[in-house]
Amino acid sequence: MVKSMQEFKAFYESELMPVLQSFESRRKRILKTVSITALVVAVVAAVVILSVSELRQNPVGMGVVGVIGLVLVGVVGFLISRGFVHDFKVAVIGEIVKYVDSSLRYAPKNRISEHKFRGSRIFEHRIDRYRGEDHVSGKLGATEVEFSEIHAEYKTVTHDSKGRRRTHWHTIFKGLFFVADFNKDFAHLTVVLPDTAEKIFGFLGKSLQNLNFTRGELVKLEDPEFEKEFVVYGDDQVEARYILSTSLMQRITEFKRKTKCPIFLSFVNSSVHVAVRTKRNMFEPRIFRTLLNFEVVREYLEDLQLALGIVEDLNLNTRIWTKE
Repeated sequence: MVKSMQEFKAFYESELMPVLQSFESRRKRILKTVSITALVVAVVAAVVILSVSELRQNPVGMGVVGVIGLVLVGVVGFLISRGFVHDFKVAVIGEIVKYVDSSLRYAPKNRISEHKFRGSRIFEHRIDRYRGEDHVSGKLGATEVEFSEIHAEYKTVTHDSKGRRRTHWHTIFKGLFFVADFNKDFAHLTVVLPDTAEKIFGFLGKSLQNLNFTRGELVKLEDPEFEKEFVVYGDDQVEARYILSTSLMQRITEFKRKTKCPIFLSFVNSSVHVAVRTKRNMFEPRIFRTLLNFEVVREYLEDLQLALGIVEDLNLNTRIWTKE
């Protein structure tokens, strides 16, 4: 792991800056192309609207032309920046990953498998579309880890008054998904979820927790701070309490406060799964802001440290148990 921010800044200046300067030149060329495309599309759209009298008198038609123009600009921007994003991730994010730990492997186009995501049993909803990127794997100390960004969705279909079919996509989970070896073969499933019911409904929420028929038994624990944030379900009360020791509950609570994001965990087979719901993409270069800014690169490091820090935050390298 990184020893100090001063050391990382020295690495940034000596190793990353020359690479970033090259990508900054590419970024400016892309931005110029997108700007010219937007200008051309705007001129063409204006000419079309002014030339067609029906459009000038129809705000809806003008809006359609505008939307088509925006879509065209977006498509051009996506196509010309796609290679840039992949190359940037390999050259910059890949080097940051190696700097943090040379044994780690980074694959920008890979993801945690859908089989592992489903196997965590955290999210029970049907999955109709599953995507992900920025896969990191390796061994930190004694612990095998892997993580990536994941976006899992399900779809619903409706029909409007004219019978036209419409497909709607709904997010099940979007964020960081982390899997690590817990060095313990679990006989049963234990799931830790954000306690939204009690926060919203108070005392009634506690009753609603007991009525969660899609999970195992509600597990009551003796840590009031932990129970303010989480609700636990398990197939075996004894094993759930055995796993969620006082120290582990404290570490999970502290990790949740540090991330300031909804946290989900499960303990199944011999692995711990941690899902951190986030609102932004990690490791993505921004076309509309300079790359020659240490604060931007520090964000990439902090995103990586958030994921890898789970090993330390949950004390996974302390081998309390041995596998049977």
